[in-house]
Amino acid sequence: MGSTAAAPTRGQVARLILELGPSTAATLGGRLGLTPAAIRRHLDNLLAEGLIETRTARTYGNRGRGRPAKVFVITDAGRSAFEHAYDDLATSALRFLADRAGPEAVAEFARAQIADLERRYAPVVGQGVKRELATRVQALAEALSADGYAASAGPAPAIGGMAGEQLCQHHCPVAHVAAEFPQLCEAETEAFGRLLGTPVQRLATIAHGDGICTTHVTDLGKAGLAGTVVPPVTTDTTTESGGLLT
Repeated sequence: MGSTAAAPTRGQVARLILELGPSTAATLGGRLGLTPAAIRRHLDNLLAEGLIETRTARTYGNRGRGRPAKVFVITDAGRSAFEHAYDDLATSALRFLADRAGPEAVAEFARAQIADLERRYAPVVGQGVKRELATRVQALAEALSADGYAASAGPAPAIGGMAGEQLCQHHCPVAHVAAEFPQLCEAETEAFGRLLGTPVQRLATIAHGDGICTTHVTDLGKAGLAGTVVPPVTTDTTTESGGLLT
């Protein structure tokens, strides 16, 4: 019975480390109302499972004598465990919405969700401002990276004779959900087109099993093909990334 009761508390400890960032055992125990022995037991179990790891706390100035403070941080495995838990909940909620209101309701939800992102990114990207397309795409990549998408940008391989930029997202926080509900990817792509003021084409997505989400951004100024949409391209992340940014 003791081990069964310990599992939820262990999860609370891991979640608190995720929320607080690098934390000492004393801080964690104090926040959760656990004795030093109890918090140490949970931390040892999380360490054994590979969900957290220890680091030496950064010190500024003279700490005085004694051992450097040890802090606990979440690992990639620990972070993924929480992401999958949220994914399961989100997927269930969207399935319920689709069953009750139909696929278009999911698309409407996706557009509403992406609208906040679009509002935040517009001033950064320079929507409506005369800036080089490459500069706007780079600004978008930096904004996406700040939100956890690990994005990068650079010149794109010409597609159908059309010059442009390439936007790569090396991480997708909602990939598992988008695998079942592509409306999330579609809404994001539409927002990119509006933010950049030019046709964009999603060539590959992590949600569909590709290594990187790759988006081609057409440079109408260079191509001289106003109103032209980039033709569909077979997704192959070994070539689509163009050896650009890995």
